[in-house]
Amino acid sequence: MSNQEESSKSFLDLCECNIIHEDVVELVRKQMLPPGLRAEMADFYKIMGDNTRISILHALSFSEMCVCDISMLLQMNQSTISHQLKTLRQTRLVKYRREGKVVYYSLNDDHIKQIIELVRIHLKE
Repeated sequence: MSNQEESSKSFLDLCECNIIHEDVVELVRKQMLPPGLRAEMADFYKIMGDNTRISILHALSFSEMCVCDISMLLQMNQSTISHQLKTLRQTRLVKYRREGKVVYYSLNDDHIKQIIELVRIHLKE
């Protein structure tokens, strides 16, 4: 792409006038998320921005699993899986239960499964 084409494309995103639609701005301003919640959402997306964590969450959307099972499924060592599960646990995306010496992990709630499914559908469009 030439510099001229690139330059003309960057102007497509700009208004050719300087009119502020105050009613629209005010309407949207009232509905904006509070800054603290936006920061939490950004942190959530950082957590979700890791291929291993997405793989773990996707696997857990089908069944609860122990570290050994997840490790076998993803062909990764147990310490890597455990580290990622700790991060997911700290951010309340997964929960666990102990049965004897075995610790089983599952999604904390169905919202996580729904988020994964919505993103999958979106990307298939």
